[in-house]
Amino acid sequence: MRGIAYAIAVLVAAGMVYLIAFQEPSNPAQTNAAAVQAEPASLTLNVPEMHCIYACFPSVKENLESREDVISVELVKQKEEGPIDTPNVIVTYSAEFDVDDAVASLEKEGFPNSSVVE
Repeated sequence: MRGIAYAIAVLVAAGMVYLIAFQEPSNPAQTNAAAVQAEPASLTLNVPEMHCIYACFPSVKENLESREDVISVELVKQKEEGPIDTPNVIVTYSAEFDVDDAVASLEKEGFPNSSVVE
C-alpha cells in the first residue's frame, strides 16, 4: 500500500513540474519589457577637455568604466592618429545608468562641460 502512495506522489510531483515548466507567462509584455531593459544601450558623450589619447582618454575611460552601470567606453574614430580631434566617447551602459551622475563624475575628474551628443 505504501508503494502505491509513493508512486502516486511521484506522478503528481512530475505533473506539477511539467505544468510549471511549460506554462506561458501570465503577462508576456512584462517578460519582454524586462528583457528590453536588461539589454545594454549606448550613447555618445562629448568631453571637450579631453585633448590627448595618452593621458586624457585613459582617465575618462577609467573614470566611467569604474562605475557599475557602465559596461565599456570607446573613443570615437579620429580623423588622424595622434591628437584627439573629436573629443567624443561612446559609452555602453546598463539599465541603471544615470548620465547626470556620469557627467558629474567626469567634472570632478577635471573634465568639465561634458554633455550628451544628440
